Amino acid sequence: MTGSEPAPSPTADLRTGLDVEAGAGSGAEADVEVDGPLTGDELNTLFHAAWPGHRDADFGPVLARSLLRVTARRAGRLVGYVNVVGDGGVHAFLLDTTVHPDERRRGLGVTLVRAAAGAARERGAHWLHVDFEPHLTEFHERCGFRPTAAGLMALDGPASADPASADLTSDGPDAPAD
Repeated sequence: MTGSEPAPSPTADLRTGLDVEAGAGSGAEADVEVDGPLTGDELNTLFHAAWPGHRDADFGPVLARSLLRVTARRAGRLVGYVNVVGDGGVHAFLLDTTVHPDERRRGLGVTLVRAAAGAARERGAHWLHVDFEPHLTEFHERCGFRPTAAGLMALDGPASADPASADLTSDGPDAPAD
């Protein structure tokens, strides 16, 4: 999830999300690379700019477990990132799509995701999954995703921390049989 991916620019092609006007700043002009060099310091700098409240993180374990990652640079500066992890089989998962606020509304996010999808396909994935908040639906549809039913379970605290969740410790009428 990106947190707050904005609406496309007024010059974006709604079928692709990419800017149709040539000129400085379009997503297509950034240097997009699969598995290019990347440091944790660069990611922390990008995440600080793009994600309010980001705290420095050690990205070593994340990058070590990636199936691939796609970066975008402008004048050598990291301005976009997406991570893809895999299950070792045919499923891949899109994570942390991030575009620097100064680079948004130019099609760069869609460019990153499409590059990630192509690279995941080349590495044997048949399905690319993504979870996102409802306000990001249009962005992900422009990337080529279609809605599906999915589930989510919080693992970092008691079930009661999520007010939308029911008592997950009891067998309710919809609980699966053991």
